[in-house]
Parts: sequence; C-alpha cells; structure tokens
Amino acid sequence: MAARRSYASDRRQSGGYRSMQSGNRQAYMYGNIVTKPEYEPRRKSSAKPKKKVSRQVQKNRNRALHMNAAYVIFLAVAATLVLLLCVNYVRLQSELTQRSKHVTALQEELANLKEENTTKYNAVVDSVNLDEIRERAINQLGMTYATADQIVEYDNPASDYVKQYENIPENGVLAQSDKNKK
Repeated sequence: MAARRSYASDRRQSGGYRSMQSGNRQAYMYGNIVTKPEYEPRRKSSAKPKKKVSRQVQKNRNRALHMNAAYVIFLAVAATLVLLLCVNYVRLQSELTQRSKHVTALQEELANLKEENTTKYNAVVDSVNLDEIRERAINQLGMTYATADQIVEYDNPASDYVKQYENIPENGVLAQSDKNKK
C-alpha cells in the first residue's frame, strides 16, 4: 500500500492528476496506467446461510438416498427387460427389412415370368395360321360351315355359362324372369 501511495503522489506531482475547477474531488488521470482504488467494494454473497435441520429430517434424507438390496434388484431386472426389448426390436426390424427385400425379389421374378409368358403366348398366336386350319378342317376332316337352319340364337338372362339338359326351344328363350318380359 505504501508503494501505491508513493506512486500516486509521484503522479500528482508530475501533473498526471488534474482536479476540476468546480472544487469537487474527482480527478482525471492521463496515461495508460490506472491505479487500483484503495478500497475494494464488498461483494454480496448469493449463498444463503445454512439452516440447521433437525435430526429426523437428516435421517429421512439419508434413508431416501440409500438404496436397499430389493431396489437394486428391481432396477437390474428392469434394465435387463429393457435391454431384451431393445434387442428384440432390432431383430424384428432386421427381419422386416429382410422380408421386404425378399418380396421385392419375388415381385421382380414375377414380372420377368409374366413378360416371358406374354412373349411365348404372342409367339404361339403368331405361329397359328387360321387359313391353314380352315383348309385342313374342310379338306382332311370333311367339316363344313353351318347352314342358316342349323344356327339357333338364344338369350340367356341368368349368366354367361349354360348347361344344356334339354333341347333349346324354337323361340330361342331358355328362361326368362318377370323383370325381362316385354
């Protein structure tokens, strides 16, 4: 502190401090060295003073912090179950991904087989010559075209599929519901 006063007094004598003309005691200091004030302000402490707690409260706190064997076993079992669930979840996700890839491969195989089937069908259809079949049927097998009196047209209101158990009537109507009568 003595060194500080001597330095401050040296500065005053050398003209480092100049007091204001109004008479108050504020001073200006010129230069790059500012001295530390002779007093330090007190800092307010944010820590509150500790309250004394009763023995019962301290005992309850210690008991709450203590883990007994049953609690440790419960936590170990719970952690093991969670670990098993996580492993099972990852296994199921892996299996799902694998099945998805398998389905995709099967779909690609199906598309290839359909394309191959269509190609072969078109090749068979293109290889069939209807004129040749008609010639063979007429010349070799002795078939002829149906005449007008052999053709019987009929209406089937029920479905596209017909089983013939008796002869078709002359009017061409097999069965008719009340809705279709005209």
